Amino acid sequence: MDLKIVDSQGAASALHTANDAVFGRNFNEALIHQVVVAYQANARSANSKQKDREEVNHSTKKPFKQKGTGRARAGMTSSPLWRGGGRIFPNSPDENFSQKINRKMHKAGMASIYSQLVRENRLLVVDAFQIDAPKTRLVANKLKAMGLSGSTLILIDAPDEKLSLASRNLPGLLILEAHQADPVSLVRFSQVILTKAAVAKVEEILL
Repeated sequence: MDLKIVDSQGAASALHTANDAVFGRNFNEALIHQVVVAYQANARSANSKQKDREEVNHSTKKPFKQKGTGRARAGMTSSPLWRGGGRIFPNSPDENFSQKINRKMHKAGMASIYSQLVRENRLLVVDAFQIDAPKTRLVANKLKAMGLSGSTLILIDAPDEKLSLASRNLPGLLILEAHQADPVSLVRFSQVILTKAAVAKVEEILL
């Protein structure tokens, strides 16, 4: 699989040979869906708490007599059938939303996403993505010169403090190291930029 390397003006300047197992894999919608849903589920925190009929602050006194009123019999106002009563199946902060994805399935799903990005021309490769000073203007001008608009994800191989500081004020731009790439970000952003070193890092992780 040959990936186009673009220059600072956004024009294709050369080809970079990448592994077909990572960037030339067949599209597997079911697997990608499972990987994305599992990632989102594992990120959930169970912080919702509801009360059952034992926890609501209600009297246990019978609200009215059993017979003669013409109404349905009732034992106490904490019943889930009454307004203000306890919930039948309340949400609990102990609830576990996590889903297990095998390592092999995760790698295959990520490779399928990268391959689909290549087919949709949403993945770009650059020699390097660096700036001389931690200034937002430099990053904005660099993206503008490349003709990029919309949300952009940039994957680099190693931490770059200048780039991180300069990019965090730009809306729709996210800088991640290659090993931090997740399926949701890859699917969500309009275009994904990888440095040549990041391509090698991705192949190392997914093979």
